Amino acid sequence: MPMPCVLVLDGLWNKTVAAVRSLGKRGYRIAVGERTRFAPGLYSRHCSRRFLYPSPASSPAAFLDVLEEEIRIRRYDVLLAMEFGTQVLIAANRHRFEKLTRFPFAPGDLAIRVQDKGELASFAAAHGVECPATFLPCGPAEASGMAERLPYPLLIKPRLSSGGRGIVRVETPSQLREAYAKVHAVHPRPILQEFLPAGGAALGVGLLMNFSSEPRATFAYRRLREYPVSGGPSTLRESVKDEALCRTTERLLSALGWVGVAMAEYMVDPRDGRPKLLEVNPRFWGSLHLAIVSGVDFPHLLCRMALEGDVPPLRGYLVGVRSRSVLPGELMHFMRNPERFRLRPGFLDFSIPDDILSAADPWPVVGRVSTLIPAIYDRELRKAMLG
Repeated sequence: MPMPCVLVLDGLWNKTVAAVRSLGKRGYRIAVGERTRFAPGLYSRHCSRRFLYPSPASSPAAFLDVLEEEIRIRRYDVLLAMEFGTQVLIAANRHRFEKLTRFPFAPGDLAIRVQDKGELASFAAAHGVECPATFLPCGPAEASGMAERLPYPLLIKPRLSSGGRGIVRVETPSQLREAYAKVHAVHPRPILQEFLPAGGAALGVGLLMNFSSEPRATFAYRRLREYPVSGGPSTLRESVKDEALCRTTERLLSALGWVGVAMAEYMVDPRDGRPKLLEVNPRFWGSLHLAIVSGVDFPHLLCRMALEGDVPPLRGYLVGVRSRSVLPGELMHFMRNPERFRLRPGFLDFSIPDDILSAADPWPVVGRVSTLIPAIYDRELRKAMLG
């Protein structure tokens, strides 16, 4: 019996390369899609077909039409969306694809509710999951009215952004009033959240929930370096064991009724040593490669779940495994960190598995560098890449 055929969308990202390599090594037949041919996922030796499509963001109707035709003609067994916007758009139009392929993701409206930092903070607090102190003004007027009573410093956070995009730190009521209005103009009704003191570990928990919202795989890791240096997506990270945090995250995602993959971000509050929930990314996450090399192959498990209806629970994984993202994350961190020559491990330590550099599959590096070409003239692509 031939191995299943999988169409993986959003080929621009390193996490897509991780998924394509993992599935390809297991014998899946892989097609990779993106809106530009200059994307690392399309350069992998495991990619047997390159599928170009209109932008899901600026041309959603055209994207859906082209995607439906591609699936109807090629008969893919599973459809994987690696980015949130693509995932939600397809989920909202699931009726067009459910008879053609399997799409093992949560409903679009649920994904948006989980992505919304304000709704998530309220839901988490109601279910006993600790978060930094969070305030939810309805707009600039209400934010201005409560400014004198709030604890500082504070973070102004867009409700639906990820990776540190749009977050502004403020130290005083006057800064809050000015900055909140500016963020609100771009990201309506941003939340206000307590800024946790430095010194606490940054933790992540990745999960796979089955179609009954039961946990099937859980994986914890610690961020060792990030870019921007002050806080953002991880560039170096390490697998850890934290049973309590994993169970807490499973309980939260089960209560949300979640299906498929997600990743919860926490920061340990050094004042009490307790992890506080910052957000849940209801999609595949950037450090996916670390989970795979640690023994939790989320793309494979998700495909199996889609094809077979469920998978047995997977608990164990390797602890102390590290991975990093040299291009561009570690490189940018090195360039911007004043302590760059004191970093441990050092930037030139290539003994750590990289998200994209691979002697066995070298061409995605060319794809990563080539993304600079369309970024010059394509504003939408440049914004996606640079935030």
